Amino acid sequence: MTISKRFIILSVIALIAVGIYANQTLIMRQLLPTAATRVIQFDVISDLGEGLHVALCGAGGPMPSDNRSGPCVAVIANSEMFIIDVGVGGSSNLARMGLNRGAIEAVFLTHFHSDHIGGLGELAMNRWVAGSHTSPLTVHGPSGVSEVVAGFNQAYAQDSVHRYDHHGNSVANLSGSGLVASSHQVPELGQKTMVYDKSGLTVEMFAVDHQPISPAVGYLFTFKGRTVLISGDTTKSANIELFSKQVDLLVHEALSNELLSVMSQSAERAGNSPLSKIFHDVLDYHTSPTEVAEIARDADVGHLLYYHIVPPLDIPGLEAIWLDGVDDIFTKYTLGVDGTMFTLPGNSTEIIKVDSRM
Repeated sequence: MTISKRFIILSVIALIAVGIYANQTLIMRQLLPTAATRVIQFDVISDLGEGLHVALCGAGGPMPSDNRSGPCVAVIANSEMFIIDVGVGGSSNLARMGLNRGAIEAVFLTHFHSDHIGGLGELAMNRWVAGSHTSPLTVHGPSGVSEVVAGFNQAYAQDSVHRYDHHGNSVANLSGSGLVASSHQVPELGQKTMVYDKSGLTVEMFAVDHQPISPAVGYLFTFKGRTVLISGDTTKSANIELFSKQVDLLVHEALSNELLSVMSQSAERAGNSPLSKIFHDVLDYHTSPTEVAEIARDADVGHLLYYHIVPPLDIPGLEAIWLDGVDDIFTKYTLGVDGTMFTLPGNSTEIIKVDSRM
């Protein structure tokens, strides 16, 4: 090809690009209706198939992170969605992942730290109007859940009225607004309590050790021969290891003692003693990444998914420190981020990581 021909072709391409840029508003207006319809129609739940499915709507803890919001886990079965804890950002992440919030059947709270309940009111509101529900969202939890639910209902009472006034019964029937509590007694160590049993899905509650925070619990989900255990916040617990025996997926919190100790010392050197104490105090009621790996190994789980990852790992190199020693203990693991999703097809042994929309 001669230089002149190349010049002509490049000139034409440049002119086309300039034309597109100059008319981008017109082009976008033409494309937008179809694109918007496809976005609204997009629903991951309908494509997942029969089985038990798990998604992290929040993989982090209370500290701000670029890719890990407050703790939030979604479990999907029978085309219904169950949420374990609702950190800030969890509800929005569900939407980003293409998970229809109108399909939420119930919430299960592990304990009442603010980073685990901060997004509860927003989630209830989104679920209510997205599904035009006529009954409130049930929130399961240990003793104290009724007080938490009552507080959120009071905080969102005016919002509910405003939405009804604007949208009416077809979207925002007031009978479906808000939350209703379902309180359960925490079982003794070595025991579980059935807190949900419907359409083949069972959810069992068990005690964990998050002292001095009490009550604190975890949950075991079972459906079509598949099992998922979610730890909540806890130290290394024999109770978790007991109930994790050969589960398909263990979703467990973890905190790096090394990194938090560095942060505590740095805060002290910076003259911020209260922050230094906070970083130091959290060391004794969480589980280290290597301790979690030991639980996964000894319980012979199918796969380990780390969540409630503390501290944030946004700086290059921190992940390697956080995971140091894990591979020597257990290698079938995933370090979760917002949007991490697994599917466990019914009555099989497959554990499939699914590409997230996020």
